[in-house]
Amino acid sequence: MEILGKILGNPARVKIMRLFLMNKEKNFKNKDIAKRSKISPDAVRRELKLLSSIGFIKKRAKNYFFNPSFKYAPEFEALLVDSDTLNRKSIIDNFKKVGQIKLLIVSGRFIKEKDSRVDLLIVGDKIKKDKIEKEIRKLEAEIGSELLYAVFNTKDFLYRLDMYDKLVRDVLDFPHEVILQAKELSTQAFKKA
Repeated sequence: MEILGKILGNPARVKIMRLFLMNKEKNFKNKDIAKRSKISPDAVRRELKLLSSIGFIKKRAKNYFFNPSFKYAPEFEALLVDSDTLNRKSIIDNFKKVGQIKLLIVSGRFIKEKDSRVDLLIVGDKIKKDKIEKEIRKLEAEIGSELLYAVFNTKDFLYRLDMYDKLVRDVLDFPHEVILQAKELSTQAFKKA
C-alpha cells in the first residue's frame, strides 16, 4: 500500500479509489467514505474533488459513485484490486495484540478467490473480540471492501476439524494460504486436513 500511495500521490487516494473499485454498484456519502476508509473528512473532500475532476467518480445529489465509463478503469482495477498489495507480514502484525494467535489463514479477497466462504480464519486463545473487530476494520479500510471472517478458540477449532465442520472444511479444502501456524496446530490439525 505504501508504494501505491507514493506513486498515486497519497495513501488516502489509494484507499478511496480501491473503495469505489471494490464496490462499483454502490453509492457513498462523504461521511461513509471517511468512516470506511479511516480518512479525515477534509482529506476525503479533497480526494473526491480530484477524483471527480478526472472522471473516476461521479456525483448525484450528495452521493458519489464509480464512473463505469472511466477511460482507465481496467488499468486501475488491475493495479489497485487485482495486484497483491497487502503484505502478509502486516496482516500478522495487525493481529499480534488480539490474543494468542495459533493459526491465521487467508482466502477469499486476499488471494483473489471470489467463491470463498471467508476471507480470514483466525484460531487462538485469550482472543479479544473487540480488538479483532478493530483490526478487521483497519484491513477493510486498506482493501476497500468488507471482509468475511471466522474466529475460533483452539479447542473449538480442533473439535470442528474432527467433526468435519462445513465451514472449516470449506476453508481448508479450497484455495487458501496459511500465513501463521503454531507448532502444536501443525502436528494436530493438519494431519486431519
